Amino acid sequence: QVQLVESGGGLVQAGGSLRLSCVASGSIFSINDMGWYRSAPGKARELVATISSGGFTNYAGSVKGRFTISRDNAKNTSWLQINSLKPEDTAVYHCNAQVRTVARSTISVWGQGTQVTVSS
Repeated sequence: QVQLVESGGGLVQAGGSLRLSCVASGSIFSINDMGWYRSAPGKARELVATISSGGFTNYAGSVKGRFTISRDNAKNTSWLQINSLKPEDTAVYHCNAQVRTVARSTISVWGQGTQVTVSS
């Protein structure tokens, strides 16, 4: 079994910053892509950013230049640095990992999410 735990969300004013963390634990052999997604009320979950095990990154156009995704493979951890926050960034941010388990199966794991609220 593999778990993802996010942290770092909160209430911030527009223009502020937050750093979200995602830690994976459990029966992990390796982790391929890790990513951050967000769900806002009344909207479908959307991709925010992804990072491969080799460090290649991909961002949604709406966050490019403001958000930075990073990871530490040895610690099974990913971070999302979010700067210049806007009210429209308000959402629950979820971490996702494509995990190869010790049993050599590949599974997609989601965390419970961390709330980010941006006030204007």
